[in-house]
Amino acid sequence: MAAKQQEISVTEFFEKNKHILGFDSRSKSLLMGIKEAVDNALDACEEAGFLPDIFVRVERLKDEEEYKITVEDNGPGIIHKMMPNVFGRLLYGSRFHALRQSRGQQGIGISATVMYGNISTGKPAHIESKIEGADEVAWKMDITIDTKTNRPIVTNDLAFAWEGKEHGTKVEYATKGRYITGRQSIFEYLRNTAIVNPHAKVEFHDPEGKRYIFERATEQMPPRSKEIKPHPEGMEIGDLMKYAQNTQQKTVSTFLKNDFSRITDRIAEEILAKAVVDPAAKPSSLTRDDCKAVIGAIAQVKIMSPPTDCRSPIGDTLIKKGLMHILDGMRPDYYATPVTRPPKAVNGNPFIVEAGIVYGGEIPSDDQVTILRFANRVPLLYQQGACAITKAISEVDWRRYGLEQRGGKGIPFGPAIILVHVASTKVPFTSEGKEAVASFAELQGEIEQALRLCARNLKSHLNKMERRSKTNAKFEIVQELIPAMAKKASSMLDRPVPDLSRTISKIMNVVWVESAAKKDKKSLTVNYTLHNYTMHERTLGLHARLPKECVNLTLFTNPFFTGMNDEGKTMWEIRDLRPSSSLTITFELKGEMADTFDADDVYVSGINPVLVMGAEALPGDWGIKGLEIIETDESVPADEDESIEEVEDFGDE
Repeated sequence: MAAKQQEISVTEFFEKNKHILGFDSRSKSLLMGIKEAVDNALDACEEAGFLPDIFVRVERLKDEEEYKITVEDNGPGIIHKMMPNVFGRLLYGSRFHALRQSRGQQGIGISATVMYGNISTGKPAHIESKIEGADEVAWKMDITIDTKTNRPIVTNDLAFAWEGKEHGTKVEYATKGRYITGRQSIFEYLRNTAIVNPHAKVEFHDPEGKRYIFERATEQMPPRSKEIKPHPEGMEIGDLMKYAQNTQQKTVSTFLKNDFSRITDRIAEEILAKAVVDPAAKPSSLTRDDCKAVIGAIAQVKIMSPPTDCRSPIGDTLIKKGLMHILDGMRPDYYATPVTRPPKAVNGNPFIVEAGIVYGGEIPSDDQVTILRFANRVPLLYQQGACAITKAISEVDWRRYGLEQRGGKGIPFGPAIILVHVASTKVPFTSEGKEAVASFAELQGEIEQALRLCARNLKSHLNKMERRSKTNAKFEIVQELIPAMAKKASSMLDRPVPDLSRTISKIMNVVWVESAAKKDKKSLTVNYTLHNYTMHERTLGLHARLPKECVNLTLFTNPFFTGMNDEGKTMWEIRDLRPSSSLTITFELKGEMADTFDADDVYVSGINPVLVMGAEALPGDWGIKGLEIIETDESVPADEDESIEEVEDFGDE
């Protein structure tokens, strides 16, 4: 038995356990290969600062289950001597030890795709690449993987004349697969990729020769993520022991301060005092009990949240832009304002959760809502039931927010699409196939918080629409029926038609905020008209969150404008609006993000929100102090008796 024991190559292991990498069915294998190639292309383009142009072609070969896949990008290219290792060695990469957000991390994806193509068809992968620079030649080669040694076998290694893009990489490989359509198709993956990567242009040619182009929705590149040190929050004992053994620091105090983020001298002293550990001791001398005590002390000390520059969240504006750009054909009624949560950490790895909801229009209403799951800007199409995102959605009571949910738990039903994006330095996937996010309590709790905040925006909109609909019906009756009756009675009695403006105001008793937006190419003209249908002068604040990059002088020169903060939260102050009078606030937004502004997302302060139609009360989490509400007797205006007598006398006659 001892003679038969031998080391197993990592490539051999994954060759015999392809399902771990996601190659567990013909249809899924076809998608997984393209996914890994596209992820690599997007990462390369973003790291080099190029707006991505991604080309994908799927061609059916003579064998019905054999396909030729081509993925090409306009990235910086790959140095000639590195091409064999990048495509021909598993667990070879530059991002595994780096604590920053990226799509690929393990160094498995594209090499596993080449390996699967090799073993399923017996054909090598063909790679072409040209690096940036006019003097550099392009190189091409065929690559197979020696599974015994985890080393590339290169043939036809040649320099050639590169045509087309100035630089980039092209991957061609043959693979066994089955082309399908629907929710878990290549088309759906690329479509969802375009939603969370609105800065990318994606072109897809399917096996039937059909061509699909997802144009980029913005020229704005996502911020580059920076490498950081581990954050101590949520760290395990074994992790701390490993870091302590490998550190170059001389004392435990400097080890905590210099090898972890957000640890200052004061915090290090506080942690070590609570843990009863000598600050001057060598890190390598820390025992398991010492490390356990330090972990316990870290949980008791208030430490700043992880730095945000190690991640590259999409941001609420670009989430909405991506959804609008791709889902416009469904003509949704409402895009709930997306939510980006503050950064947290799980197992020492910082993460951010983002969520968005699309509602109404032509989205099917008789089925479960569509869930769009993303991790580090990559769509997750499989293992939905095992994902923390799905579990978090199931735990929210959606009945409170206007969606049907049988029993108060589970995926809700209704005309909605729910998007959740997890951005992290190391996303805790359930497997190497990167198909579902693991259900850590901290992570799932943050997802639920983001969903509730986003759902609150949806509920606010639905309530506003319901109130507006009812008041519109009442307003039409008051505006049309009462004047018609007065005109008819005046004609019969041969008396002049009385002024009914005060009477109409008394019946309506609302301040009406009417919003309108006119879109013209890359500009949006917004009008807010306020009608005072009450018996008193009204003073109030009007609030909206504008895309800052789109504002211009039309906003700042408006006489009612009072200020805008760094988040684009804008306020107008209206003072002493007289009864039965109106005023209009007009401004213009220009730029590619102008259409992400929803004029209906408007709020009021300084007035009882019950008296307002067309705007909601200013949310407390805006961090803006509203105008003081001036208390008045809303039930009995000073001249009520006179007003009633006038109407009654007219009616008696």
